[in-house]
Amino acid sequence: MTSSKLLVSRIERWPIAGRFTISRGTKTQAVTVMAEVSQGGLIGRGECVPYPRYGETPEATLATLQSMQAPLSRGLDRRALQTAMPPGAARNALDCALLDLEAKTAGQRVWNLLGRAAPEPCTTAYTISLASPEAMAAATERVAHRPLLKIKLGGQGDGARIAAVRKAAPQSQLIVDANEAWTSDTLEQNLKGCADAGVTLVEQPLPAGQDELLARIRRPLPVCADESVHDSASLPGLRDRYDAVNIKLDKAGGLTEAMAMADAAQALGFQIMIGCMVATSLSMAPAMLLTRQARFVDLDGPLLLARDRDGGLRYDHNMVYPPEAALWG
Repeated sequence: MTSSKLLVSRIERWPIAGRFTISRGTKTQAVTVMAEVSQGGLIGRGECVPYPRYGETPEATLATLQSMQAPLSRGLDRRALQTAMPPGAARNALDCALLDLEAKTAGQRVWNLLGRAAPEPCTTAYTISLASPEAMAAATERVAHRPLLKIKLGGQGDGARIAAVRKAAPQSQLIVDANEAWTSDTLEQNLKGCADAGVTLVEQPLPAGQDELLARIRRPLPVCADESVHDSASLPGLRDRYDAVNIKLDKAGGLTEAMAMADAAQALGFQIMIGCMVATSLSMAPAMLLTRQARFVDLDGPLLLARDRDGGLRYDHNMVYPPEAALWG
């Protein structure tokens, strides 16, 4: 007789190296929630980052996870999980933990279990936090050797910021992330400034739900949805506004939905970015399965921490490597 699954979850805090600033504020630590599902002497792990932007807190996420012990004891599996919980951070942690457990139980790597291509080493973006143009230029200059940089902008003065960053990194490909901070009055001017600076992609310039202007203007460079896109169901309504979508496991509610979402986004003609929150390698590892479908990979979360968890992903110069089985999958 198969033993029932036991769930253990907890909140973890990981100091950030310095400060991480976007248009919504600054933080000095990453607060993650870990889920561990054990069965038959094996343990599957998953990590999530509750996001206040979507009304999530670590404490509420932990409570939601703890409430899933009874369904797991009754035989809830990963497929049933997709309807038993809504998309979001809690389901992400549990979905990834169940996938890790499935792989360990089968004695296979998770991509073989799922019938997906094995992930390969790939270039990841590196994020420059929002600050004054001078401070952002100085931070950029230190990493100007990296081929792909993601620049956090925040509203007033963004033209000067992006110009300063471009001067500091003349050879790097630049992604700009406004985190919903632009307005209908500044949108076209800021997009032009980005185009003039040779920016490759602009992420979420307008607030989600207030982005209809993107369908009515000529976009001088590709625009990517982040806060406006969550799961597969949100994709069709974005086709006239965005050229790309940022898939994050914490938004989608796990790798299971994120894989379906990536397939659907490709079918609709979107370019794909694989993104992350500031978190440890345990959050990044499942997202590596999506990188072969991605035009842009932004999995630099552990690089922004003062320290990663033991056995984390290998980052070598600009490259991130697939996880070892001991970490995940």
